[in-house]
Amino acid sequence: MKPLFASIALTTLIAVPFSAQAQFAKPEDAVKYRQSALSVMGTHMGRVGAVVKGEKAYNKAAVESDVAVIETMSKLPWSAFPAGSNLSNSKAKPEIWKEQDKFKAAAEKMQSEVVKLSAAAKSGDQNAIKAAFGETGKACKSCHDDFRNK
Repeated sequence: MKPLFASIALTTLIAVPFSAQAQFAKPEDAVKYRQSALSVMGTHMGRVGAVVKGEKAYNKAAVESDVAVIETMSKLPWSAFPAGSNLSNSKAKPEIWKEQDKFKAAAEKMQSEVVKLSAAAKSGDQNAIKAAFGETGKACKSCHDDFRNK
């Protein structure tokens, strides 16, 4: 399991710097990319959420692993909102392109909360994890409320 995780982590570390320079041949490619990144992040948030809610037993290694994925994925989708990528299969609101500073601030807020969640997960303090998860969730919700169609 560790070699697989190490391989994924290495691939991600190599890919992350290039993701900021991502070029999308078609607007549809940008939509698919950001939806995929956000979907993976959401899946892992759900896993941690189940632990926080007591629906799933706490396992430090599993929570750390899920949060590591969340942290990586939280950096990826933002380059995939180029002008012209507000397509019918996208839930992105036009406000993303009209209020780019606010959108960028929301993304940065979420990322900073994820960093705190990561530190809490590494500490193993379940109360700290719960608190940090709550703040991360609030940051996600805030962005969804302002920039995502239901």
